[in-house]
Amino acid sequence: MDSRVAADKVITGRTPASPGNPPEADAPNKPTEAIRFGRFELDFDRYELRSDDGPVALEPRTFDLLALLARNRGRTVTRDEIFREIWPGRFVSDAALSSQIRSARKALGDNGTRQAIIATVHGRGFRLRNMVLASDATPQPPRAPDQRDVPAPCVAVLPCDAPGDDGRAAVIAGGLNEDLINALSRNRWMQIVSRNAAFALGRSGEPLDEILHRLGADYAVTGSVRLAGDRVRLTVQLTETIGLRCIWSDRFDRRLRDIFELQDELSGLVAARIANQLGVSEQKRAARLRPASLGAWELYQLGTAEFYRFTVAGNRRCQDLMRQSLDRAPDFAEPYARLAYAMVLESVYFEGPTDEAHLDEALQLAERAVALDDQEANTFFALGRVQLARGEYGRAIDALETALDLNPCHALSHCGLGDTLVADNRPAAAIPSFERALALSPHDPFRWAFMSYRSLAHMFLGDHAAAVHWARSAVLVPNAHYWARAKLVSSLAQSGDRAAARANIPALMRARPGFSCDFARSRLFFVRDPAHLELFLGGLRSAGVP
Repeated sequence: MDSRVAADKVITGRTPASPGNPPEADAPNKPTEAIRFGRFELDFDRYELRSDDGPVALEPRTFDLLALLARNRGRTVTRDEIFREIWPGRFVSDAALSSQIRSARKALGDNGTRQAIIATVHGRGFRLRNMVLASDATPQPPRAPDQRDVPAPCVAVLPCDAPGDDGRAAVIAGGLNEDLINALSRNRWMQIVSRNAAFALGRSGEPLDEILHRLGADYAVTGSVRLAGDRVRLTVQLTETIGLRCIWSDRFDRRLRDIFELQDELSGLVAARIANQLGVSEQKRAARLRPASLGAWELYQLGTAEFYRFTVAGNRRCQDLMRQSLDRAPDFAEPYARLAYAMVLESVYFEGPTDEAHLDEALQLAERAVALDDQEANTFFALGRVQLARGEYGRAIDALETALDLNPCHALSHCGLGDTLVADNRPAAAIPSFERALALSPHDPFRWAFMSYRSLAHMFLGDHAAAVHWARSAVLVPNAHYWARAKLVSSLAQSGDRAAARANIPALMRARPGFSCDFARSRLFFVRDPAHLELFLGGLRSAGVP
């Protein structure tokens, strides 16, 4: 125990019956009637905290602290106020207050992570939440900090600040808020708080944790717009409600020419990056839960995390977890889509079956996903990827363009469209799709593929320098598949740098022992133009790949 805390307990501790020091001496405004909140009650006659199950052991000073917070229900009680009321005329360390807050939370079944009853207002003090003070409040059973009643994450886009006297900043900020809500709403796996609700509470002056608690939001998007001449700077943060942890932040600098173009560009970029970060956060949340707490949504998230490992074992675990998710929720569209795509990648990347029956099953899964949710970009993305593997190029392009109509900020669909155009002998038309995918999601777990597919497009166009550049960028991504290395070997050889090409072959063979030109031919069955396939294989042979 901290020596200051221990000393404080010895010097200032008292009991209700201490002679000459009655309880009300330090609490002149103490209520005469009991205060009920949730399943708890403060009884001032007995100087006792009771729950529905009976009395709760509590030190007298902790009782005084709870009484002070209860008298100021819904209001932040500053640290200075607490020190004045609970330790009048005494010097007490912050550690003593922290110890009492911990004790109070423990007595109420709360903790510093959940803060479901006693909220910390950072830099100010503490608050007993309003919603637990009603005498008829329904008791809530304790739950793990990472469990949610509604699986899909809920996001609140709060009003964007516009400091300064330049009215243009306020106009830009207001437009960005509305456009960002619209862009995020295209991700149907998220729930987005309505603009009116978010703005009403966002401008209330209440602390962020209380705003998010009242909105029922799991995440908050906040930001600011600043102007200097024709320069615009947008700063954005994504904050997780639990613990108010900032899980992503970025800054965007632009020139102000056309205000609508500016708002369209920035809202699209921010929405895509928030979607990516939110996916990662949800995967981590699912991984923290106990197996018994896993629902269909969490199983889907765990499977997605395995998918992005880009390994044989990860792909198999992904498929297994998607099927478990569907067992729990047969009408959940997303696992059908992810399972269909995992089966396609199994055929191309992981030496899985390439027969008609396997691809027919993948097609049925993707079509089922679309039937369940024909407004979700991910379902059409999966359908397009399955159709490419089946050599149905026109249908694949139609599906991917539909995905982008539904969500123009869906980076994977931009990449998928580019890859399909390359396979369909249209590499020049594919380059803008890869550029857009990387601009929208530069840290995407699939970014190695954005770069690797683009390398192949440049190779087919005869731009060897660009092909080498993008293949080198791809292999630097930690989860890059060995196909990225194969493209680097081929593009280096075609550029005339056979020594560098040969130097990369050992790494290719370590990643995939026995890699050969015949093996490559068997897995690139979806490339439409035989001349393009021979160009790629010729680079491998020139480097010395058997």
